[in-house]
Amino acid sequence: MRLIILGTGPFAVPMMQALIASDHEIVQVICKPPRGRRKAPPAPVALAAEQAGLPLWTPESANEPESQARLAELAADLLVVCDYGEILKRETLATTRLGGVNLHGSLLPKYRGAAPVQWAVLNGDAESGVTVIHMTPTLDAGPILGQAATPIEPDETSGELESRLAELGAPLTLEVVDKLAAGTAGPLPQDDSLRCRAPRLSKELGQIDWSKPAQEIKNLVRGAHPWPRAYTFWGSGRGEPLRLVIDRVEVLPEAGPAPAGAVVNADGRLVVAAGEGAIEILQLQPAGKRAMATADWLRGAAIKAGDGLGGGPKS
Repeated sequence: MRLIILGTGPFAVPMMQALIASDHEIVQVICKPPRGRRKAPPAPVALAAEQAGLPLWTPESANEPESQARLAELAADLLVVCDYGEILKRETLATTRLGGVNLHGSLLPKYRGAAPVQWAVLNGDAESGVTVIHMTPTLDAGPILGQAATPIEPDETSGELESRLAELGAPLTLEVVDKLAAGTAGPLPQDDSLRCRAPRLSKELGQIDWSKPAQEIKNLVRGAHPWPRAYTFWGSGRGEPLRLVIDRVEVLPEAGPAPAGAVVNADGRLVVAAGEGAIEILQLQPAGKRAMATADWLRGAAIKAGDGLGGGPKS
């Protein structure tokens, strides 16, 4: 089949490479143009397209009438969409013979939206996966054409899981495209009663609330990595509280009678009381410094048992 690929970020690259290696013809690759005033590096999909010698187009929007006319002129069979960054209108989907399919990083109808991988980790799910849907103008709501599940490892971050899901989604997408070409695809409607949203993360989401159970705090650290990353503050008694980005932790069963956020142990290891249980901080990054093992930071930091973590700079 004649395919048009729409993608921008790294999640789409393995899928694109699988289609490049297939018998299908990629007639156009479309990705979002660079954003911001500074000269940004090429988007991962743009770079992959250039390396493969494929025609690349970076319109501001695929939904503009001019873009729709250009898409229609390509006389393609199918739009293949992943990590593109724009909801396609009905008229855009109608520019190809079979409309569009989308590779999504969750087991739909769970986690419709921009951050499905992150919310699966933040919520402590034991399983995630990928879904290929036949696209409709409603976000992530089209009928399911293929799905594959995988366990989430206990220490896995969002970034690590996203990389695995991208690889899992590549052969699934090719399988769906092959079935559409053969006329054997069997779409299944989503059960809307099971849907939940996965909105884009904010920087503020990363601040640790030490009154939460230790496992929820660990899920936050995992789910917020690599962005926005979990963080807290330590009031050292010298000026403004020091911001500490927390990258790796472990859950401990209990912390004794200490209040939430209190440092229980700072002698070679950093243990902090949570609402339930305790957290040992294994890796962190103090403001203005590199990421490091917590044991290395403790050698030069004046933090001690009884200090508190949390709060923030005074406004």
